[in-house]
Amino acid sequence: MEKVKKLFEEYSGRVPLNITELSAAGSNRKYYRLESEEKTLIGVEGTSAAENTAFISMAKHFTEKGLPVPAVLAKSDDNMCYLQDDLGDVLLFDYIAEGRKTGVFSRDEKDMLRKTMQKLPEIQLKGAENFDFSVCYPQPEFNERSVIWDLNYFKYCFLKSTGLDFQEDRLEDDFHKLSDILLRSVNESFMYRDFQSRNVMIKDGTPYFIDFQGGRKGPLPYDVASFLWQAKACYSSELKEELLQVYIQALKAIQPTVDEYKFRMELTHFVLFRTLQVLGAYGFRGYFEKKPHFLQSIPFALENLREILQNSPAGYPYLVKILKELTVLKQFTEVKIHKPLVVKIYSFSYKKGIPNDDSGNGGGFVFDCRAVNNPGKYERYQKLTGLDASVIKFLEDDGEILTFLEYVWGLTDASVKRYKDRGFTNLMISFGCTGGQHRSVYSAQKTAEHINRKFGVEVRLIHREQNIEQKFVAKE
Repeated sequence: MEKVKKLFEEYSGRVPLNITELSAAGSNRKYYRLESEEKTLIGVEGTSAAENTAFISMAKHFTEKGLPVPAVLAKSDDNMCYLQDDLGDVLLFDYIAEGRKTGVFSRDEKDMLRKTMQKLPEIQLKGAENFDFSVCYPQPEFNERSVIWDLNYFKYCFLKSTGLDFQEDRLEDDFHKLSDILLRSVNESFMYRDFQSRNVMIKDGTPYFIDFQGGRKGPLPYDVASFLWQAKACYSSELKEELLQVYIQALKAIQPTVDEYKFRMELTHFVLFRTLQVLGAYGFRGYFEKKPHFLQSIPFALENLREILQNSPAGYPYLVKILKELTVLKQFTEVKIHKPLVVKIYSFSYKKGIPNDDSGNGGGFVFDCRAVNNPGKYERYQKLTGLDASVIKFLEDDGEILTFLEYVWGLTDASVKRYKDRGFTNLMISFGCTGGQHRSVYSAQKTAEHINRKFGVEVRLIHREQNIEQKFVAKE
C-alpha cells in the first residue's frame, strides 16, 4: 500500500485522503482506490514485474488506439505498481446479475451484452495493429506449448482429483490432436485470453475492458468462447446465438473477408478447450487454494460441458469419451436431482422460425394461433400487441381465442402435472402467429399466468419478436 500511496503523491501532488483496498477476486494483485479532494485513481500492486509491464504496455497502446480501457497514468521505476483510471464499481457480471440468476435477461442487460460483443473485434484487431507482442507475459502468442499447458492444467488440477480412471497416454494423444486443430486458426489478432463479464466494467453506459495482462497474439474464436460460455453467465442457447451474430457483424465491419462458416466451425473446438481450461483453474483455485468461489462455479462449467458434448466434437474420441464419463460422476450429477420444474413459454412469428429449445430436450408444445381472428388486419391495432387492452378486448369479445386456449390448457396442464410428479426440470410451450405480435403474445401471456397460478411453478415468458421477457416466480 505504501508504494501506491507514494506513487499517487508523486503523480497528483496530493496526499490521498482515503485508501480503500478493493476485491481482487482470483488475482494475486492488490487493488486500491486512492482519493484526494480533486482526484480518484486505482492503484495496483503486482507480484510480477513482467506481468505488470505487459499490462502497462497494452494499456498504453490500446489508449492510443482510442479503445475503451483504463489509461495507465503513472508507474513505479520497477513496474511493480502503477496508477490507472477509476472506472467505478460496476462490473458487467453484476450489471447482468438478475439475468444470470433467472435466465431471463432484461432489455438493458441484453443491450449491454450487445455493446460488449460489438467492441470485442476492435480490441482484437485494432489492438493488434503495430503492437509489440514480445512484451506479453508469460507467452507472446498462442502456441502448442500454451495449449498443452492448459490441457495438463485440466488433467492434473481437476480430472485427477475426481478419481476417474483413464489411460494417460491415450488422453495425451488426444490433447495433441486438439492442439493441432486449435492451431489451424489464423493467429494474428490480439487474444484477450480471459475475456468474461468479470473483466468488463460499465461506466456511463459504456463497457470498458480491464485485466488483459494475460493477453497475447492469438486466434479470434478464443475470446468469443471465453465470453459466451463463461460458466456462471447462464446465457441461453438463443442468447449466445444472438450475441454471436452481433460479434460476427461487428467483425465483418472491420474485416469483411471473414469466413463465417469457418469461424463457427473453429469456435466449437475453442469452446471445448476453454471449458477444460476453466475447469483446471477451478480445480486449482478451489481444491488446492481452498477458495469457495471457484468450487461453487464447477457445476456451471460442467453444465456447459454437457451441452458441448451433446454434439460430440470430432477428432479426439478418447478425450470425448472420458469427458462424458466425467459429467455423469455421482458427485457432479446428484446436485441436479432436486431442481424444480421451470416452464418456458414463447410467443413467436412463424416467418422467423420456431424457437430453439436450449434445455437440450428437443422442444415441447408448439401451438399455431393463425386460425384465430387476427386483430392485426385492422389498422387501429397494427402498432399494438396482445398485451394492450384494446387488443385483448378484441380477442376476448371475438371469443375464438378463448376456445382455443381451453383446448391448449387441457393438453399443457396434464403435462405440467406429470412433469412435476416425475421430477422433470424443463417444459417448453410456444405460440406462433403471423407476426408474433397479437394472437401469439396474448396466448403466451395468458398461459404463463394460468400455469403459474394453478401449479405454482416458475414460468419464464419470452415474447421473442417484441423483445420482452418476464419471470413468474415459483410459489411455496
